[in-house]
Amino acid sequence: MTVTGQIDDALASAPLNAPAKRRIGVFGGTFDPIHVGHLILAEEAWYKLKLDCIYLAPAGDPPHKQDRKLTPVQERVCMAELATADVEYLIVSRIDADRSGPHYTADMVRLLSEQEGPDVELYFLMGMDSLRDLPTWHESAWLVENCRLVALSRHDVELDWARLEAAIPGILDRVIILDMPEIEIASHIIQARVQTGQPIRHQVPRLVEAYIFKHGLYK
Repeated sequence: MTVTGQIDDALASAPLNAPAKRRIGVFGGTFDPIHVGHLILAEEAWYKLKLDCIYLAPAGDPPHKQDRKLTPVQERVCMAELATADVEYLIVSRIDADRSGPHYTADMVRLLSEQEGPDVELYFLMGMDSLRDLPTWHESAWLVENCRLVALSRHDVELDWARLEAAIPGILDRVIILDMPEIEIASHIIQARVQTGQPIRHQVPRLVEAYIFKHGLYK
């Protein structure tokens, strides 16, 4: 199915005469730091899927990144708030940052679903690499059943759709592949550039850049 076809099917999924559900995106991640690639990804999803808003939820202590030293979540939340202060449809959520671990994605989405109520359809934004690895996630089948997955196309990630469907039956009907501009920016690259004194002026919002240098992050 084409990307356009997938989006059209998603937008037309509600029964005729049924009350319109609010369409909310959920964008989780470490955001260490948040960068312009994240913001472009969110903008494309908001526009193409006609989302009412997107919750950007910095992860507290993700189990799959225990081998990495993360910047304290309070600072990552601050950078996310600075980056999105002038974007009306992006709402920084502390739902993962303020709860005790373990910080599984399914638990965070479950809490958001309970918070927003039954008149909401959730769209979980993820990278193609995350979609590829989804069978290894905690309660991945629950996640597929309870929200639509929006995977962002990347030329360097190949998916074995047959393996995915075998591991999580029904996933093919719950995934939207969203085309977006590919920008070679990553948080770990920004960290490395800061460590080596290279500029990051056009890779993160100006306020985020100022926060990083003011607080001596990634040194």
